[in-house]
Amino acid sequence: MSSYHELLALSVYRGVIRRPVGSALLNAVKAFSGGSTEQQLDTMGALAEVLSRTGQLHSILTALAAEVLSEENALTVAAAGHQELPAETLAAAKRDLAALYNAAILVSRHTETNATMPTIGHAAAAAPLDAAWGDQAEALMAWHGKNGCGEFVFHTAFLWRNGSMQPVEHIDPIRLCDLKGYEVQQAVARDNTEAFLNGYPANNVLLYGDRGTGKSSTVKAILNEYADRELRMIEVPKEYLHELPDLTDRLATLPMKFIIFIDDLSFSGNDDNFSALKAVLEGGLATRPDNVLIYATSNRRHLLRESFDDRDGSEVHAADTIQESVSLSDRFGITLTYIHPDHRRFVEMIRLMAEDMDLPLTDDELYTVAQELTSRRGARSPRYARQYLIDLKHKRTE
Repeated sequence: MSSYHELLALSVYRGVIRRPVGSALLNAVKAFSGGSTEQQLDTMGALAEVLSRTGQLHSILTALAAEVLSEENALTVAAAGHQELPAETLAAAKRDLAALYNAAILVSRHTETNATMPTIGHAAAAAPLDAAWGDQAEALMAWHGKNGCGEFVFHTAFLWRNGSMQPVEHIDPIRLCDLKGYEVQQAVARDNTEAFLNGYPANNVLLYGDRGTGKSSTVKAILNEYADRELRMIEVPKEYLHELPDLTDRLATLPMKFIIFIDDLSFSGNDDNFSALKAVLEGGLATRPDNVLIYATSNRRHLLRESFDDRDGSEVHAADTIQESVSLSDRFGITLTYIHPDHRRFVEMIRLMAEDMDLPLTDDELYTVAQELTSRRGARSPRYARQYLIDLKHKRTE
């Protein structure tokens, strides 16, 4: 059987030949199996173009390996979930991997003997695909057991919009140790997340309170603390909350753990997104999957904006409106409150932040900074304090 026919017969890893490198490789192998010189040159040029975009002209194996490793198929899903794979499926995966490897070597060697074609190298890919791929299925399963599967292999954070996930390339590196003054809240969030990752029951979490106190930073820091334990985070903007059932259905089939992050959450009346979130949290026929939690932040304890008209208006059952306004926040099993600190705690926060920045401040300077921020900003906000100290650090190093 020719390399082209072997690629056409892929089963477990069939998705690879639908992706940019795999598809270009298939076309090139097809051309070499009976196409004209013009077809061979055209398909090799197209393959070289795809590889150049990935920066991997020196190694088609490395570029192709990235697509293999990020596949979501029977082998990768089972491996990520630490499940045993049927022997026939494992054998099919080995055949597929060998076919992809052999095809990549084939087209690379064609460029070595034809000066007209762009040169494409076949330097070995990194582990676990650093040897002949047909022999690496078991190593691949171990790798996926540590790194997950599909699009979640190379990225830990995503943004959901218009029915699809977009990876976040540059994640805020904040860690819990960087956040000063809210250790009790952080400990609760950490314990809940660890229970979730260990397979125990865990709660959805609402972090609410004053602006600039580190609510969103706490959630982002949770991801950075536990990403190496297959935790993934997907941020859903408020305007796309009506798509939550589609997202949770997608995640329910995967073996990893996911936190859906909703930042700055609040609703006005007659908002369809309100009902969608309420149903996913608790109360809908299709409930939240066990591998998904929702962490939301808000400046409001009651997430549905309520006016005096709601309490004193003309509605016959006004109490029902009030109950609706608190029903969503009640569906979060854990509520963490973040309030602006008193003066003593604010000074201590500033001191700890300054120490982290290697910015020595005397007691008088700490007091002055705290007083200035409180009077200038109208609140003792840790966010403002961090911004002020960053600027002060810059000025002192000029």
